[in-house]
Amino acid sequence: MLTTMAATGLALSMIIAPVSAPASAPPSGPVTVSVVTVNGSGCPAGTTAVAVASDNTAFTVTYSTYLAQVGPQSAPTDIRKNCQLSLRVHVPQGFTYAIAEADYRGFADLASGATGMEQANYYFQGTAPTARVAHKFSGPFSNDWETTDRADTASLVFAPCGVDRNVNVNTELRVAAGSSDPSSTSFMTMDSTDGSIHTTYHFAWKEC
Repeated sequence: MLTTMAATGLALSMIIAPVSAPASAPPSGPVTVSVVTVNGSGCPAGTTAVAVASDNTAFTVTYSTYLAQVGPQSAPTDIRKNCQLSLRVHVPQGFTYAIAEADYRGFADLASGATGMEQANYYFQGTAPTARVAHKFSGPFSNDWETTDRADTASLVFAPCGVDRNVNVNTELRVAAGSSDPSSTSFMTMDSTDGSIHTTYHFAWKEC
């Protein structure tokens, strides 16, 4: 598996309610994440699922049709696929959270000379999006891929205390033919028929 990592500012420019020192552990009460809206060519309605880890350390998003490709049987619009999720995160009273890290996984089959790219950004409702960090792959490549976006502790920005604020997650896959053989097909996916491929968003917790 190929892994690429990049430090990225997942933190957002926003007014934040004061928080105390980091909590020693995630809250024991229920944390829920629900999909408010979903838009994009990579995630048609009914093809995306969200689940919270039992220990409240993260939540996962699973896709079933997220694939970008280029080649003889591909439409011009297939070279770029995207997904825009608006998620409502409800946390126990007395806690707030930030997204500290995001792991993306999938499979790519890129012919020699072709390229693929994954990128994403995050922001709380009513704030400006963070800058996107692009993770690039070059053919020949045929394997699982994994990327990680990680924020350092100093740059974490937490949701306002006591407010259920939507988190917007925007992701994108691109594939370009480049100098590859025109008869070849290249693709990059962030999905799996058995649901085992997913993105994971890791929480950082603080007490309000």
